[in-house]
Amino acid sequence: MSRRIILAGTVILLLIVGLAPVLSMLVKSLFSDGRFSTEAYQGLFTSHHQWTLMGHSLSLSLLTMILTVIMGVPLGILLGKSDLPLRRFFIILFVIPLLIPPYITAVSWVDLLSGNGLLTGWMNPGFAGQVSRLLFGLPGCVLVLFATYLPIPMILTIVFLRTIHPGMEEAGRLVSEWNGVVKKITLPLILPGVFLAALLVFLLSFGEFGVPNFLRYTVFPVESFTQFSAFYDFKAATAATIPLAVVTFLLLVVEARFLREKTYLISSTPEARQSPIIELKNCRTWLLGIVALLGFVIVILPITALIFQSGNLSIYKEALRQAGDSLVRSLLYAGLGATFLTIVGFFIGYLIQTKAWRFWKAIDSVTVFLFALPGTVIGIGLISLWNTPKTNFIYGTPLIILFGYLAKYTALTSRISVTQLAQIPPTMDEAARIAGAGWIRRMILITAPLAKRGLVAAWLAGYVFSLRDTSITMLVYPPGHDTLPVRIFTLMANGSPELIAALSIIMIVATLLPTGIFWMISERIDRPVIR
Repeated sequence: MSRRIILAGTVILLLIVGLAPVLSMLVKSLFSDGRFSTEAYQGLFTSHHQWTLMGHSLSLSLLTMILTVIMGVPLGILLGKSDLPLRRFFIILFVIPLLIPPYITAVSWVDLLSGNGLLTGWMNPGFAGQVSRLLFGLPGCVLVLFATYLPIPMILTIVFLRTIHPGMEEAGRLVSEWNGVVKKITLPLILPGVFLAALLVFLLSFGEFGVPNFLRYTVFPVESFTQFSAFYDFKAATAATIPLAVVTFLLLVVEARFLREKTYLISSTPEARQSPIIELKNCRTWLLGIVALLGFVIVILPITALIFQSGNLSIYKEALRQAGDSLVRSLLYAGLGATFLTIVGFFIGYLIQTKAWRFWKAIDSVTVFLFALPGTVIGIGLISLWNTPKTNFIYGTPLIILFGYLAKYTALTSRISVTQLAQIPPTMDEAARIAGAGWIRRMILITAPLAKRGLVAAWLAGYVFSLRDTSITMLVYPPGHDTLPVRIFTLMANGSPELIAALSIIMIVATLLPTGIFWMISERIDRPVIR
């Protein structure tokens, strides 16, 4: 009975904070003065402006997806399966842009390549002007999102490489060099991971708001946010979210049909540690140079530009004076959000992994759908549902921000929990049940301790994504409760470049420092030995 109550309560909570706001937003947009009306949607498919927005959104997403997959998969193979030096360092280096708000990466590239950028002074004036114009548009958005989402195909490639039985590659090596083995054996076996990475990058780019808004490239998330925040036109803002929701839904149908069963349980084979390593031989030096150059250009150089732009310590003191309260709130809300996400994700993951209910696939699909939806859609939905006098005890408090985090990011923590729970032998739970231990007791004393590594990873993922969130928080935060990403974003309109750069560096440190500490903690946690 306790299991049923807890799982039911978790699912109901997820539906209330996630699905109900989206449905409320849709229903309200279909009624005007108590009558059913489709006025808000009449020009949706006939307006030239709407098709322009669709073209921009699709162009940005497709180009970002293609570039990240083309570069990320080979990079993942090099860092996950070759004898390239400094592999661990490069993995950490390339992950850094994913941990910080993407618009901060955009700020760093503006500091490098805009009219007064650090690099434009070394260029021919005409060429510098052309570079600056390209930065504020589609090429600049693709560059920033490429740097941000490159870690996704890289990491998934590394993860899926560990699922390959080494005997298959060793057999291939008997008749072919590594080039042939990678093409004929390795790549086909990790293809589900490559497709999953491509889908994730497309959806994340399709729903990105901050970078296109900052680099002045009109896409659907920017249109929706503008209609809502600038013109207070709820119906027009909702109409602008419909193409986003439709494309997201269709892609997730494809993912559920062809990929989800293949990616539910991603775990290393017992023989993964003995997997053969690609010996680069004569190619080792120049491949190391290419990887190092790529890391320098897309990670080190932009952060260096922010450091130079921020100037001296007095700027940082002023930045902390103006935004220190926002920094404290960011850390507090991210910590609370990560804790709630870990708890909810654990129980949702348990439900999915054990197939405790017949409609476990539907619950999983809801979490993935909410994660794939742009943050602007979820934010407008939360306002639609909770902005009433009777529910002001939620809408007028930071609780509404935590609701947004739960709606958007539960899929991350639940998928991590599924993977970790799948590695726990069911016989351990069965033995405890036979001994008379109740479900809650078994969860506390057996399942949770064995899944502690997954719980730490889930908390870390929840913390990072809650801390970097901008689009949801910017729409729903109550007065006086803005977070540091929101404060930086709003100061961009009239703040000095030095102040913005200093705040961006503070944001990067606030993300990387706790992440590094918890990563070291997780590394000290012994893995349970599963035979």
